[in-house]
Amino acid sequence: MMSRTWVSGRAACVAIILLPLSVGPALAQSIEELRDMPITALSKLDVTSVTRSTASLADAPASIYVITHDDIVRSGTLTLPGILRLAPNLQVMRGGPNDTVVTARGLSGNDAAQNFSNKLLVLIDGRSVYSPLYSGVYWDMPDILPEDVERIEVISGPGATLWGSNAVNGVINIITRDAGASQGLYGTGVIGNRTYDLGLRYGGHASGTASYRLFVKRHENFESASGRDDGNRRTQGGFRFDWNSTPADALMVQGDGYFGSRSQGAAPDEHLHGYDLLTRWRHNMSSGGSLQLQAYYDHSARRIEKDGGRFALDTFDVEGQHSFTLGQSHAIVWGGGARLNRYVIKDIPGLAFVPDRRTLFVGNLFAQDSIAITPSLTGTIGAKLEQRTYVDLTFLPSVRLSWKPDATTLIWGAVSRAVRSPTPFDEDAVESIGQTVILTALSSFRSEKLTAYELGTRLIVSPGASLSVSGFYNVYDDLRTVEPAPGGFLPLRWGNGIKGDSYGLDAWADIRLANWWRLKPGYSLLVQKFRFKDGAVPLLGLSQVGNDPKHRATLRSSMDIRPQVKVDFDLRYVSALPDPHVPAYVELGARLGWQFDDRAELSVSGFNLLHRQHRELPASQAMPLGRSVFVALKCTI
Repeated sequence: MMSRTWVSGRAACVAIILLPLSVGPALAQSIEELRDMPITALSKLDVTSVTRSTASLADAPASIYVITHDDIVRSGTLTLPGILRLAPNLQVMRGGPNDTVVTARGLSGNDAAQNFSNKLLVLIDGRSVYSPLYSGVYWDMPDILPEDVERIEVISGPGATLWGSNAVNGVINIITRDAGASQGLYGTGVIGNRTYDLGLRYGGHASGTASYRLFVKRHENFESASGRDDGNRRTQGGFRFDWNSTPADALMVQGDGYFGSRSQGAAPDEHLHGYDLLTRWRHNMSSGGSLQLQAYYDHSARRIEKDGGRFALDTFDVEGQHSFTLGQSHAIVWGGGARLNRYVIKDIPGLAFVPDRRTLFVGNLFAQDSIAITPSLTGTIGAKLEQRTYVDLTFLPSVRLSWKPDATTLIWGAVSRAVRSPTPFDEDAVESIGQTVILTALSSFRSEKLTAYELGTRLIVSPGASLSVSGFYNVYDDLRTVEPAPGGFLPLRWGNGIKGDSYGLDAWADIRLANWWRLKPGYSLLVQKFRFKDGAVPLLGLSQVGNDPKHRATLRSSMDIRPQVKVDFDLRYVSALPDPHVPAYVELGARLGWQFDDRAELSVSGFNLLHRQHRELPASQAMPLGRSVFVALKCTI
């Protein structure tokens, strides 16, 4: 069966201490203001992922959690998967530096069935980072300098109407800071029992209306268990340029490049590299509408030493959108785009893609209208038409209704359709052992389908407490299965033989117990009921869909003991994985930060502190995680 090296995208994810630091008077003020905001003010933070236009969090009719800049710099984490643990509506499972699963509302996949977490769309400043080769994410490829992230918007639930066919169970939208917010020279150094990390950034002004920043970071991460060593190394550099040429026009250009390698135990190392360039122009109209154009190019490649195989992928993407109001009742956003993915994948032992190179095309048009039915009742109707290689024109509609009886209460509901479209791994892969073909993809593979029903509420209980609860009922059809050949056994082939449903809820709160102490509890429930369709062969069982915990609970505590001393705790509980079985666990992370100078901070952090080792993924799939302790120093000049 196909190696995770090329498809599963399980990447390095060891939390590394990163502490908040003043990077100049203006930014320091914004961080402190964000930390000290009352809950009512935080609920008015702008988000863009729900409607593709700016709206306040309190009015967003979706299960959306915002990881703020302050959350990120207090988390003690340098890697993207580690930061995503802060979202209570995401399921993040790790198994050493090179094994990571991130999903929302289940369907995390099962390696034994060559089924991976592939129903979550991840964007960095509008650039999609999921792989069109199999619809999942190589988590050791996308990376960020945490200090430069403005916020991360995490939607649990489908977002296909606006974002396309891979946004099945959720959308992660990572939004970096304007270059003007990261000025001066900034450096960080981290050393611990499992990691080393160095980062350097410089920001300046090119003119009164233009700003830029440059950065470079080096990261090394390693794990050792049961005689097996695992680790990765990565170097990345990049830039961002922002130019507000007029009060109504803004231009942004950014790019980065990286190279690195990852260990594979006794197998040869795998090497990876990539680079990308993105530009976006936005014009705000006097009428209140806006026009935005964006284009990017992305190159990524992986190869294994000693003729172990390679692939390279080039992506060209262009899109535009227009938002405007019509009369007093309609807020409309519409647009479209096109994407070309060119890839070559070859020389992988036991695996061939036939053909070994293709150009994939995605084209789409979308429109969404938010209708003010009454001053307190808003309906949102949207649809996307998408044309992709392998499938016919796809229709992705959604309907949302939100009721806001007062400024502190929002009740919303939604019905949406989403699909995961076929990829080269679904259509072109041929796996073999020696001269025997054991699996062959079929051109008859259909899109995996979801119809989602959601109901939620967002409440401001008091000036110091807020609560968000969302329930869902998901109906799936045509989920991928492994099935025997008709009238025999080999070669195996992909089928669409599983259907079923899942239901549950995501809930979290933000409680300010005092002006120096804040708690953020969270809880998720997931119940999955799948079955084989008539005519399907239960060769690998229903567990091939995913191996997901039923319960997840988190509690984060942030305390400012003194203005210069900050203490953070992060407690999490995850119930057992059913098949293969992995026991439930409770783990704790903690961080102590001391800002001994206005421009320097020293910190000590620990992760997985309650046990010497614990498992989050099956033993056949990944290593156990060990206790980690880190020391970090940050300074600004």
